[in-house]
Amino acid sequence: MKNLLSSLTSGNWRALLACFFYFDTGFTVWVMFGPLAPFIHKDIAMTPAELGFLVAVPVLGAAILRVTLGNLYQACDGRRIALMGVLLSAIPSIVLLLMPGTPSYTLLLVLGVFLGVGGASFAVALPMAGSNYPPKVQGLVLGLAAAGNIGAVLDGFMFPGLAAHFGWTSAAGAALPLLALAATALFFWAQDFGLKSGSAPRAFRSFFVTLAGLVVLVLAVHAGVFGAGKTGVLLLPVLGALLAIFVLPRHYRSVLVEGDTWVVMLVYSITFGGFVGMSSYVTTLLISLYQLPALEAGLFMSLLAFIGALVRPIGGLVADRISGVRALVILLAAISLCDFVFAAWMPPLAAGIVLLIALYLCFGLGNGATFQLVPQRWKGKTGLMSGIVGAAGGIGGFYLPVIMGIAKESTGSYQMGFATFAGLSALAFVLVVLHRARWLEWALPAESQGRVAAEPIRTANVPADSGV
Repeated sequence: MKNLLSSLTSGNWRALLACFFYFDTGFTVWVMFGPLAPFIHKDIAMTPAELGFLVAVPVLGAAILRVTLGNLYQACDGRRIALMGVLLSAIPSIVLLLMPGTPSYTLLLVLGVFLGVGGASFAVALPMAGSNYPPKVQGLVLGLAAAGNIGAVLDGFMFPGLAAHFGWTSAAGAALPLLALAATALFFWAQDFGLKSGSAPRAFRSFFVTLAGLVVLVLAVHAGVFGAGKTGVLLLPVLGALLAIFVLPRHYRSVLVEGDTWVVMLVYSITFGGFVGMSSYVTTLLISLYQLPALEAGLFMSLLAFIGALVRPIGGLVADRISGVRALVILLAAISLCDFVFAAWMPPLAAGIVLLIALYLCFGLGNGATFQLVPQRWKGKTGLMSGIVGAAGGIGGFYLPVIMGIAKESTGSYQMGFATFAGLSALAFVLVVLHRARWLEWALPAESQGRVAAEPIRTANVPADSGV
């Protein structure tokens, strides 16, 4: 405990808390459609694949927007970018609260893109929090900031109960007080000491072009422009990613030719993608697979999200001690095993709950372990890489509910969905094992701490006279 307090007081804990609130409320808004899905389904007729697409659109929105929001953070003051993000992510709640009658499926898809701005907060909250602390505690600090994943807990507790009593459109308005709290904390406490580069006007233009482009792409896929049925849905993340990459400055695209970038992206698409994708879909999964009532399914979703969010800082702390590389070797193997067991067995309720809890433990620990590696490997590009790696996590989170919905609709079972993600986890495990020796050269915490032991805090981009 003493070491933990010492680590927290080695930087600006108020700025860290503001970043936590920002990501926490952003995450709450981001996965709002997940626990509301059973109530939306009662008012709007949807196939399982359409329902999966609806809850996946916000996940994809955040995935793609993280790239250009991370680029925007690289060029501008993080506090101002965060306040803008809070305002944009409030738009869906305002529209649903004030709109008379039942909104259309098409409108919900558009609002889903704006919900993604809440999830994109990751690309600002993490590097801004880290900029207030020295390098030797980055795993812990980034894990605590990213424990805003706990926002998904609020979704399961808050939205189903409110939707049952007041209707799901009114329930969406409950996010507004939380967003106001985050904006207040950011305004008074947030500080950003990250190194800045690039053109701010161009970065703003890139972000809003991506936001508008995503709305167009989602509507085009819904209209069947890229192929009827599953084809357009499966192509959407690729098209969105190409859009985000196209608007990035050319010199930032250089990280995409590095093999390490793609391996870390795959790992995060499994750990964080598994967390957010399952959080978006697990309510539907439990109702369909085990016939749980909607309120009970929502509460269980909250329990799972709480477990995953709670252990994320622990994953970062463990990675600070043994390196994220060693931790991920174990965690990816465990994720693959759990998915394979689920696919082969399709267990009864009690065993299914045990497997889901095990998966969420691995997801949360894996999230913290992955981001211990980012500031070690890509010094000076943490904001950009937070966006790119975070985008990969969001894309993984998009595909999980989509593929689960397609598997259920096509085969009547979720087995192929779980088997697909088990195979991807096994592939990530093999790649990390193959890179293990080389990565440990720069990822070993003992070596990292040794290099910075005699350096002042300004090595973390904090000015010497900042008072931190």
